[in-house]
This record gives sequence, structure tokens and C-alpha cells, in this order.
Amino acid sequence: MNRTDSGVNLPALRSHNAALVLDLLRAAGDAGISRLELAERTGLTPQAVSKITARLRAEGTATEAGRRASTGGKPRTVLKLVPSAAHALGLHLDRDELTAVLVDLAGALVAVRTVPLDFGAGHDTVVETAAAQAGALIGGRRVLGAGVASPGPLDHHTGVLHRVTGFPQWNGFPLRDALAARLGLPVALDKDTNAAALGLALRGPADSFAYLHLGSGLGAGLVLGGALVRGSRTGAGEFGHQTILLGGPACGCGARGCIEALCLSAVARGDIAAAARFLGVGAANLVALLDIDRVLLGGRTVTSAPDGFVRGVRAVLEERARRSGDARPIPVAVAPGGPHAVAEGAARMILGPVFGHGRVGAAGAEAR
Repeated sequence: MNRTDSGVNLPALRSHNAALVLDLLRAAGDAGISRLELAERTGLTPQAVSKITARLRAEGTATEAGRRASTGGKPRTVLKLVPSAAHALGLHLDRDELTAVLVDLAGALVAVRTVPLDFGAGHDTVVETAAAQAGALIGGRRVLGAGVASPGPLDHHTGVLHRVTGFPQWNGFPLRDALAARLGLPVALDKDTNAAALGLALRGPADSFAYLHLGSGLGAGLVLGGALVRGSRTGAGEFGHQTILLGGPACGCGARGCIEALCLSAVARGDIAAAARFLGVGAANLVALLDIDRVLLGGRTVTSAPDGFVRGVRAVLEERARRSGDARPIPVAVAPGGPHAVAEGAARMILGPVFGHGRVGAAGAEAR
């Protein structure tokens, strides 16, 4: 069973230790890091570090980056990560568009493809389109797996979609397993907003924030204390379907007066100020409920008028702060990553575990 009498899973432990080393190599960049420093920062013995780095060098994941003067004895050999040694795919399945990205081990964008997608065209068509775009990016590269970001709701544990708003035919479809079989790769599946929030959390401070994504729909990714919050049924962040106007316009979910319906209606008539204010009301609700540190905005609709949305959401949050007597300003900004933020976040669902980033994805999607 690969266990000692103490119950420790040795392959898992070796994988954990390698992830610690890889993360430090990634963080060191081209400057590199010595074996002694790796031992000091990981708490591993120098012998363990030497075994791990020898294995990483043999597989081409690490290489020498020169030598560094020592305070005594011979100069230390410095090692660095080889980002091109492996890659991760990220697929963003939007309602009307598919974005596929390939990133290297350092998370840098290597290639991207964006094509039209009809999410209502049926399971087979969507899976084949995704597989074709993924294949066009992979070429002969070593790929660790594919992270897939899809509209929700869905169950990230089983990889099964539920009743996606406007697309009930997806209810119960095992999208993760279907794509894994078609791609021949491990696949991790999550909601589009969760994927984007995960990517942002891995590249930013370990704080609490809400990522609000307004594109063809509206949702939120929530990170609290540096950890992505999915909920036990992946239901956290169904932000767009809060009712804030009784008797308001009909929403695709079947209710009326949802934030999503109000925002999209305002955008359709060209009233960005109204859309931003509706979005701000929802953001203010999240700030009051979760005491988050900042609000990040993304999605095609936001990036088409970023200043207007940032200004409108910020104004509502400032009004709320004045009413409550809270002098602390809540920062509002467009999320970094641009138009590929969701797809890149999906790729990081694959890269995160490689570098031991388990906490951010504490309830993470399994790669199967």
C-alpha cells in the first residue's frame, strides 16, 4: 500500500516535497536559487533536496542557472525552473464563444485561440469544438492537463453540469469526463467565475475579494482569506440571480428583477451608468455580507466600458460606506488578465497543485 507503519503515504509525501521545491524555483525566476536555500526555506534535509532537484533536472523541469559566491567553500550552484518543460491548457466555454489558452509552468501565456461557440448546439458539438481548439494549441508539447471553465451551476466534484441558465439540456451531462476521454488528458472543471477568481488569488495577496464577471451572463467568484469559496454544491457565487427589484424584468432563470437581467437590459439600451449602478448594488451587498477587502470586475461587457463600470460600482460602495459610517474605502478595479482571464484561471487549476497551492483551491476540482 506504499505506507509506513506511521500511516504516511510516501508517494504523496514525495510529491508534496517536490511541489515545495518547484514553487520556490518558480518564484526565484531566472535568478535561480541554490540547494542550500531550498533546504532552508522548505525545511527539508539537503539530501532530500538533492534527490528532488536531481529528479527535476533529469526530467528537464529544472536546470543550472550559474554559480553564486559562497561565504565559505566552493561557489554554490544555482538552479532555476524551465518553464517550457510542461504546459497546461485552459478552456473557457462561454455561451457564445470559446477561448483556449496554453500556459507554461511559470503561468505565462504561450498561445491563445478564440472561436465562436453555440453552447446550445448540443454536447457533442461543444466537446468536439473544444477538443479541436485544444489540439491546435498542443502541437508536440508536453501538457499536464486541461482546466475547463463553464457556465454554472455545476458540481465540480463530479464534473457534471446542472441546469445552466438558458440551457437546460446540459443538466446532468458529465462534461469533465467527456472532455477527458476526448482529449486523453486529466481534466479539472469549474464555473467560469471560480476559475477566474482562482487565477487572481494565485497571483495576488492572500486577502478576501469578489470577482464580478459580466459578459453574456453575470456571476461572482469569491475568495475569502486567500481561499476560493465554492460551497458544498459549487453553488457559491450565483451572484447574478439575486432579486433586487421586485417585479423587475424577467430573467433567464425564471425569476424577475435579478441583477443579471437588470444589468443586461441596461447594457442593451446603451445605459452603462445604470448597469454599473445595478452591479454596484450587488457588490455593496457582498461587501456588507462578507466584509471583503476589494472588488474586481471582469467579463467582455465590463472591458468594453471599464471606466464607466469602475466609476459606477465605486460610487455605490462609497454611498454605502458613508451611510454605515465606515471610513474604509473598498477598492474597485478591473481585474488583471484582460480578455483571457477566465481561460488562464482555468489553466491554473492544473498548475496550482503542481506547485503545492492547495489552500487557494481547498475545495478544488479533481483532475481526472
